Amino acid sequence: MNRTVRSVATSLAVGFAMYFAARGVWWIEQPSAPLLMVAAIALYLVVVNVAILWDSAISVRMPLWAALATLVSSLLIPVLVTLSLDPLTRTAPFATWYIGALGLMGVVCIVRRRFVIGWLVVAVLLVTSSAYLGFFVALSLGLVGSLMWVVIAHLLVIFWDRAVRDTERLAGIQQAVSAWHATQQVRQKERRLRTQFALAVAGPVLSRTVASRGSLTDEERLQARLAEGRLRDELRGADLLNDAVRDAIEDARRRGAVVTVFDEGGLADVDEERRATIRDELARVLRDADAERWIIRAAQDPLTAVTVVGRAGAGGQSDDDAVDVWHEIPRDAPEA
Repeated sequence: MNRTVRSVATSLAVGFAMYFAARGVWWIEQPSAPLLMVAAIALYLVVVNVAILWDSAISVRMPLWAALATLVSSLLIPVLVTLSLDPLTRTAPFATWYIGALGLMGVVCIVRRRFVIGWLVVAVLLVTSSAYLGFFVALSLGLVGSLMWVVIAHLLVIFWDRAVRDTERLAGIQQAVSAWHATQQVRQKERRLRTQFALAVAGPVLSRTVASRGSLTDEERLQARLAEGRLRDELRGADLLNDAVRDAIEDARRRGAVVTVFDEGGLADVDEERRATIRDELARVLRDADAERWIIRAAQDPLTAVTVVGRAGAGGQSDDDAVDVWHEIPRDAPEA
């Protein structure tokens, strides 16, 4: 759609440029210096086509050198036309072609986002036509139309750019809403899976507890404690868990250790491949060391994704002396 609008506007601009050049060539009285008239028409055709077509397929904004060339030619063309004619023929239809032509050049500059140059072209046209023809005569010979073209072109460009910005903003909002909906669907799916997991883990233990009226064997009590711990892990630190981590935590609890998992968003901005590596490293740390109390924390730290602390029994030691394991897993993969 955008390419179609641009091609139509380009075709119209080139067509009007040819029309004004044809008006200048179609003189009804011989100019006193025809070479100057031909030079003005040739200069106009070259400059206006450069202004319309140069880099138009790449960018809407006109190159600065082309805009400056347009401004300089807008000063030269009226001078050349005026010098080529006798004073009595300067108001003839073929002699005033440059009024509409320079108005078109101003419109081209405006459309190609060189607003200052476009209005300077209009100012040059106003000054030169008033000086050579008289202000009111120039108004009656097309100056009003050229001014109106430029004003309308500027308003249309402003409205068009605003519509484009609004469209882009609405597209961004729509993408954000779609992403939000997708996130909510993922979270709903995660909640359903965690609910199913909770029922699968805790259901048999709860049923046995109710059926036996709380009279459980040692093995059943262990299973109840493990189930309670796994449910707590799923609620507090689901992003830290995979099958290997779950098995390592369960093995530690079977040995009598207390394991606490805190996920405070430490893996929020980590890609999935790195997350898998972090979880595997966490499982390795839990398997390779013994401690009576494990604290696994994923805080929002710019460098560290997961901190693993293993403590021995309190006894008579201070907290610092009780630390058996201190392991930090970085957010980014270490450089080879």
